[in-house]
Amino acid sequence: QVQLVESGGGLVQAGGSLRLSCAASARTFSAYSMGWFRQAPGQEREFVAAISWSGGTHYADSVKGRFTVSRDNAEKTVHLQMNSLRPEDTAVYYCAASRLAPLLTMTEKCDYWGQGTQVTVSS
Repeated sequence: QVQLVESGGGLVQAGGSLRLSCAASARTFSAYSMGWFRQAPGQEREFVAAISWSGGTHYADSVKGRFTVSRDNAEKTVHLQMNSLRPEDTAVYYCAASRLAPLLTMTEKCDYWGQGTQVTVSS
């Protein structure tokens, strides 16, 4: 069983930045591919960014060039640096993990989820 705990959410003005972190309890964290997803009120959970066990990354078109995902295997942590935030980025952001998916871009491929952290961007 893997536990994921997100932190770093909050309220920020449009154009600002936030850095989300996800701490994992997995003994072999380096073997997991990790992903960030978000869910706005009344909408389905959607893919944001993913990082493979080897460090390869992939982003949703809506965040490409503004968000950066990274991982620290020694600290068992994955980060999401969010710059140039927009009101439409407002959502609950979730960290997810998988042992099988090489790049975690689909909710149905996620084996473990965090509890989520709220990000609110004001205009």
